[in-house]
Amino acid sequence: MFSDDGYRALHAAAGLVQPVDRSVIRVGGADRATWLQGLLTNDIAALGPGTGCYAAWLTPQGRMITDMHVLETGEALWLDVPAALAAALAARLDGMVFAEDVSVADLGGSLAAIGVHGPTAAPVFAAACGGVITAAELQAWQAYQHAEIALEGGPVRVVHLAAYGVPGYVVYADPGRLATLVARLSAAGAVTVPEETAEVARIEAGRPRFLVDMDEHTIPLEAGIEHEAISFTKGCYVGQEVVIRVMHRGGGRVAKKLVGLAFAGTAVPKAGAVVRAGGRDVGALTSAALSPRLGRAVALAYVHRDFTEPGTAVEVAAGDAPLAAVVHRTPFMGT
Repeated sequence: MFSDDGYRALHAAAGLVQPVDRSVIRVGGADRATWLQGLLTNDIAALGPGTGCYAAWLTPQGRMITDMHVLETGEALWLDVPAALAAALAARLDGMVFAEDVSVADLGGSLAAIGVHGPTAAPVFAAACGGVITAAELQAWQAYQHAEIALEGGPVRVVHLAAYGVPGYVVYADPGRLATLVARLSAAGAVTVPEETAEVARIEAGRPRFLVDMDEHTIPLEAGIEHEAISFTKGCYVGQEVVIRVMHRGGGRVAKKLVGLAFAGTAVPKAGAVVRAGGRDVGALTSAALSPRLGRAVALAYVHRDFTEPGTAVEVAAGDAPLAAVVHRTPFMGT
């Protein structure tokens, strides 16, 4: 259910989001960084304790197995992945360990997360912590910076993770402590944001979501995540040859690209709806929502590379009458 209060909190105060669709895989052992360096797209070997990055794991054909948030704790690397894939991903990773000093464990049953997002997320979280960490300290953190802090009942790990185009912090803790954390954060002023509301904010921010806007057929360059997820200066990793070939021989051009679409009205088309231009099918929607801030429907869609220029007019299939839209830069907010 969409919540006006939750939406306003995300954009003007602090919203409480429980990312129940995420899980953590722990990769331990002395060789963990060098081992993952050869598998993931970003520079894992460069991470020090308390830092992290966004990355993808690719097939040799350059298609995505998953995306992930990678956190180096100093004792292990945490891979924050879609919960639906976590068990299979952990088993697949474990099967790739040979002589390396590496251990793999799915922490889905022993670690859960909750997020505080919005302009006042830092002071709200600091207040909920009772002064263990200050708002100024949190606001000074770089993207993916994280630390373990002691709260009543035991330690939690906090990471600076902006998922909705606004400042945000995700807290990892024992699942049995989530109710206490929710109560603390609510008392400090955080407003609960239902999943549907958070999804609207995600689409407005133009952030693709794996299993929704990206899947096992997606090349990262198609989804436009290369600037965050891929290091072009590190050594070899699985799928690198395909990425480099597209970048250097093809000038970065792929057959289709994920773009934003802004509609003329408020009707919201369904995911999978066909996008047409010039009398032919040129793509399909992946996510769509009604944007309260813009007062019209917006969407993310893959379209043929000849139709990616902002301002390009398209139509989207929706019942008997197609919906008029234009290709739009993302994020949509502030435009």
